Amino acid sequence: MRFVVVLDACVLYPAPLRDLLLRLATTGLFAAKWTDEIHDEWTRNLIKNRPELEEPIKRTRELMNGSVPDCQVTNYESLICGLTLPDVDDRHVLAAAIKSSAQIIVTFNLKDFPKETLDTYDIEAMHPDVFIEHQLGLRQGLVISVVKQHRASLKNPPKTAEEYLDTLSAQGLVVTVDLLREFIDLI
Repeated sequence: MRFVVVLDACVLYPAPLRDLLLRLATTGLFAAKWTDEIHDEWTRNLIKNRPELEEPIKRTRELMNGSVPDCQVTNYESLICGLTLPDVDDRHVLAAAIKSSAQIIVTFNLKDFPKETLDTYDIEAMHPDVFIEHQLGLRQGLVISVVKQHRASLKNPPKTAEEYLDTLSAQGLVVTVDLLREFIDLI
């Protein structure tokens, strides 16, 4: 069975984190999932803060859907009303995770997905730093290769390995960055 994760809107909002997670997803390490509603949430919030990105974000959304096979979860809506979470606006994320048989919801908002609720569905909410740390533990060489490719893709402006790691750290990937520092010459 394939390892399935639902990416919450909050981890798709910041471009550096979104790009790294998507690059990891395209390797086959895990099956990344999201819904149109998750897309709507992160794009709406980003456009509200950066209206000049409205057109590029539409393109990004299309590229995301095209680059990760079978990423879109559909027909989950009927599950929403039967779910209870601290924030009712997060029920669609859990419904998508249930529908797609996800093992993990990658999110910064761990408090919004209580363990006792998620345990019922054999789902875990996981901070993106912990999630990427686990990916490093599973396939270290592959993750380092993806990180190297991700950094190399940054052209405007290009980033040194140290600048790149500082960017990831600013995204909340503190443990991941500490682990990657051991390989700074490779990235």
